[in-house]
Amino acid sequence: MSRILSFANKGCLVLLLFLLMLSVSCTKSEDDIRHVIGVAQANLSDPWREVMNAEILAAASEYAEVRVVFSNAGGSSVKQKADIERMIRLGVDLLIVSPVDSRSISPVIQDVYANLPVIVLDKAIEGYDYSLFIGVDNDLVGQLAGRHIKRLSLGRPIQVIEVTGDLNALPVVERMEGLRNALKDAPEIEIIGSFSAGWQRDLAEDLTEEHRSLFEQSDVVFAHNDAMAYGVHRALERYGVKNKPIIGIDGISGPQGGLELVFEGILEATITCPTGGEEAVLRAMDILEHQSGLPKKIILRSSLVTQETLASQSSPIPALRKDSPITLGFAHPGRESAWRLANIKSIGDAAKDEGIRLIEVNANNSQEAQIAAIRSFIDAGVDVIGFSPIVATGWDEVLREARDAGIPVICSDRTVEVSDENLVTTYLVSDFWEEGRRAAQWLKDETAQEDQIKIVEIAGLPGSTPAIDRAAGFAEVVDQSPHLTLIDSTPGDFIENLGYEAMVRLLIRHSQIDAVFAHNDDMALGAIRAIEEAGLNPGKDILLVSIDGVREAFLAMRRGKLNCTVECSPLLGPPLMKAVKDFVAGEELPLRINPEEGVFPMEVARELIGTRPY
Repeated sequence: MSRILSFANKGCLVLLLFLLMLSVSCTKSEDDIRHVIGVAQANLSDPWREVMNAEILAAASEYAEVRVVFSNAGGSSVKQKADIERMIRLGVDLLIVSPVDSRSISPVIQDVYANLPVIVLDKAIEGYDYSLFIGVDNDLVGQLAGRHIKRLSLGRPIQVIEVTGDLNALPVVERMEGLRNALKDAPEIEIIGSFSAGWQRDLAEDLTEEHRSLFEQSDVVFAHNDAMAYGVHRALERYGVKNKPIIGIDGISGPQGGLELVFEGILEATITCPTGGEEAVLRAMDILEHQSGLPKKIILRSSLVTQETLASQSSPIPALRKDSPITLGFAHPGRESAWRLANIKSIGDAAKDEGIRLIEVNANNSQEAQIAAIRSFIDAGVDVIGFSPIVATGWDEVLREARDAGIPVICSDRTVEVSDENLVTTYLVSDFWEEGRRAAQWLKDETAQEDQIKIVEIAGLPGSTPAIDRAAGFAEVVDQSPHLTLIDSTPGDFIENLGYEAMVRLLIRHSQIDAVFAHNDDMALGAIRAIEEAGLNPGKDILLVSIDGVREAFLAMRRGKLNCTVECSPLLGPPLMKAVKDFVAGEELPLRINPEEGVFPMEVARELIGTRPY
């Protein structure tokens, strides 16, 4: 009860601040204003977006020199485009956009970003044409719903109805995919209907009445926001249908907010979906004040909330508060590449600069050794544990041990698959999927005039997150490009010599290879040696694109032997230490932080090689 009351108090406070800031922002003197932030809101048709605006205003009130200007597109992409154009004419210094429709607004954001900082909030857009994206992992949100539905089924056959938002919105697509991925291994669970209610409570209510028999037949309803979930409940209640499990998304406080609806038993569960309003203002100020080392994406944490979790007040490990030096235990996977050496050095240098005591262990590419290292950190009573997981699975047991010991865990440069998201405090990682997509996009554009391009892939360590995600991102673009064909893939474990051996095998197996996609630069350098030994010209007879952006790759590009490298920055030491210190200071960390990274074709290598720090 105390937890739900605290959520409710926060909701009331936010609404009070909204009204307060409305009056305060009008009284700020023009002479005091240094920065004007424009907020292009998609609509104000549900309480979640009202909370977002309130959080933005409350955060902006902490800065006397900032004025916030809002617009409301009313759910119209055409109006949102006009709103953005008007704000540009008014001379805003930075734009925050919560898109009506990710696809249609992307070109507008791309044009604005060429001249002005842009923070994209809530709905992701394709590509990297923005300063920063802040949102939740919508695929994970769908998976959380699917996992809870499996728990409700208890292995028996059940039927599910899904009520979605706007089908053109990427969050809807991602939530739908996450739900279905979570239910893949549960053939007894059937989705018998999927309907769009456009995020609106009234539309969900009407839709439930229209398909009354199907909704009454269903065992569980999953709605893509709490407003629609409540609309389904209202309609079913009129027909005497009670106690049907309904799962929503948003988890805001206040009257008819998801938390209250769960507490009262109206909803079976809700999945929290933070608005990111406060974070957007904090990061906007970092951008306007030209702070260095800013992230490209911030993925906020979502959690499943039920009556049981409210009663138990379960939450991630509480923040530490201490004055003595912080001790960080860090287990890195090995010294397998130039990238990893730069990463290890960055962590060591940053820890020294920040006065953090670092206990470092080299696992030599052994998961067992890395697990043993984490257990040694637990025994030593370190304040924070960090590690770069060698593979994605097999961590639940040791991470539970860390949680039971009250030690937070930060994953750096790779992610893990765990049964409880709260076992990891935050992920400081590159967007590996996007790296694969960007490599394929470069190859697609470079070969656009060709009839057919046959590609081979030299993959990273099997089972590792970078290898899994880079392959998937690359394949996504290739599958949509008729002239590109991936004819073979073989692992090289991120090691140069193994990349060489992989390329030798590929050249033996295939008489024609037009392009190579290597999951890191080291394997690409190995592939270059194999291609040369076969009497071919790398970079000309066979195109090569790889990932990392290390100095050796730039040297290879300057010599014309590597065509493109997609950056995956190893310099994660400073943001890692900042995350450690922020947590110790009591700040809530997001689920995931992605650094900013670029794409470097051969043409820019000579100009930029002198600027590469690794």
